[in-house]
Amino acid sequence: MKLFSILTLGLGLAAAPLLADGHASGDAEAGAKVFNKCKACHMIMGDDGTEYVKGNKTGPNLFGLNERQLGSVEGFKYGKSIVELGETGVVWNEVEFVEYVADPRKYLQAKLDNKKARSKMSFKLRKEEDAANVWAFIVSAGAE
Repeated sequence: MKLFSILTLGLGLAAAPLLADGHASGDAEAGAKVFNKCKACHMIMGDDGTEYVKGNKTGPNLFGLNERQLGSVEGFKYGKSIVELGETGVVWNEVEFVEYVADPRKYLQAKLDNKKARSKMSFKLRKEEDAANVWAFIVSAGAE
């Protein structure tokens, strides 16, 4: 059992840099289907105006999300807590994204160590596999 734990930890540590880099562990095609839920609030539109995924503007544009500082899309009115966390240097990667979408309020409270932290995003994508697939889809949308 101890050997299994050590191997699991070792594999997790080896995979962490890949995920932190924005490499997607999920299935982008499956993520496209799940992203239909996200389109109610989010779009994916390139800087040149190319619309990769038509969606609403209630939430920020998700184009170029990988390695973007949290709460930093120019012109979007974010909640105070996500801006505060972004200002500490936290950037979007698969690990942060999957953790955030599972429960945005709980994520911000934990990261900021502040029970009063809030998120404007009320939607929760609790299935880790779905979240990883959505991440894969987002980082692939518009990629060369």
